[in-house]
Amino acid sequence: MNLSSDQVFRPGGHAYDRERMGLNRAMESRPAYVVGAIDEQDVAAAVRMAVAQGRAVGVMATGHSPTVAADGAVLINTGRMNGVEVDPRARTAWVEAGTRWRQVVERAAPHGLAPLNGSSPNVGAVGYTTGGGAGLLGRRFGFAADHVRRLRVVTADGRLREVSADSDPDLFWAVRGGKDNFGVVVGMEIELFPVSQLYGGGLYFPADATGDVLHAYAEWTRSLPEHMASSVLLAQNPNLPAVPEPLRGKFVTHVRIAFSDAEGGEELVRPLREIGPTLLDTVRDMPYAEVGTIHHEPTDAPYLAYDRNVFLRDISKDAVDTLLAHAGPDAQPPFITELRHFGGAYSRPPEVPNCVGGRDAVFCLFTGATPAPGSLESRDRFLADLRPWGTGGTNINFAGVEDADPAIVRTAYRPGDYTRLTEIKAVYDPGNVFRINFNIPPKAAPA
Repeated sequence: MNLSSDQVFRPGGHAYDRERMGLNRAMESRPAYVVGAIDEQDVAAAVRMAVAQGRAVGVMATGHSPTVAADGAVLINTGRMNGVEVDPRARTAWVEAGTRWRQVVERAAPHGLAPLNGSSPNVGAVGYTTGGGAGLLGRRFGFAADHVRRLRVVTADGRLREVSADSDPDLFWAVRGGKDNFGVVVGMEIELFPVSQLYGGGLYFPADATGDVLHAYAEWTRSLPEHMASSVLLAQNPNLPAVPEPLRGKFVTHVRIAFSDAEGGEELVRPLREIGPTLLDTVRDMPYAEVGTIHHEPTDAPYLAYDRNVFLRDISKDAVDTLLAHAGPDAQPPFITELRHFGGAYSRPPEVPNCVGGRDAVFCLFTGATPAPGSLESRDRFLADLRPWGTGGTNINFAGVEDADPAIVRTAYRPGDYTRLTEIKAVYDPGNVFRINFNIPPKAAPA
């Protein structure tokens, strides 16, 4: 099958910039051309064409740019592939490569079901899931990758494979956590869960309460049921009309809550409300379809972001003091910081094993910096000072354009798992065609 000329976008041609540019402009790619795939056969044709020309293959689905520059490569844009089919009896959904989580949430909600989506419904479902996927139901059910039933994958030989634990156990294990290192996932079947309501929203505290909030939050998380998901964001809000007036231009400590049991949410949240007055309190009973309002993340305009994260095994009083010293309001940090509670079902191995790491983490600390002078250096000093509480691991979905170094990619996986990933890579992609990513290179053949 050949691609039509109006699906191949070349430099200087119509819509090339639109097709190649993602939301995060920290990494800008100039591929040899971009293929606007409409279906899985287009993806297979694009991979075969790239391999025949000796080019690498990168993937862009819903707006996030490739991790490394796709200069001279073939970039496959799967954003047009956005079909969703829900089977309410089986409690599953079939999701195409370019589908955003909001489409899955919308299709599942009328049946009283929910996927294991991320905090932003505008994020692509496939890339999120193949990176592990830690969302607002994860402490209760585990990583999104733990609940994939089957995949359709185009591998480096241009072959379209139906991949499951029975048909291709090694590839199935590797793709669920190894992202796009082993091929292009053109569709996946995922489990859905009987969750129709949340007690959720945000508690927005003023700057002078940050220390009290963080110490109380650290203690509060020690005895929570797995149905309670939460995180804290520390950020200086811009003085812009789009920001709600009580928060505009202020440093805010934003506690995010998502409780998925039918009863008891208000009582569990009470100790946080008793810390002191809030600038805004949006925690309420809500339909699951409104899950995106909890984190309320802006995803509709291009930005420059340099993201990094570390997994933490604990958040002691000293760890909180370190966090405050670097990321609290008095530090005037040139970055945002999020502390997300893990543990619970994240820590348990899935029924069908995969390569997702981080199961020993109790928290994930994420930072988002800008390229302003001193910003990256300040962020890195902060992360270095948190090492005494770290696991040594990172979350591949929360990593940024600086983290494509193989030494950093390794930290997302258990050591034995990383070795196995390189061996599987050597079987399915020996030429490392799929390297426009957090690359896992193929294991070298014996001399």
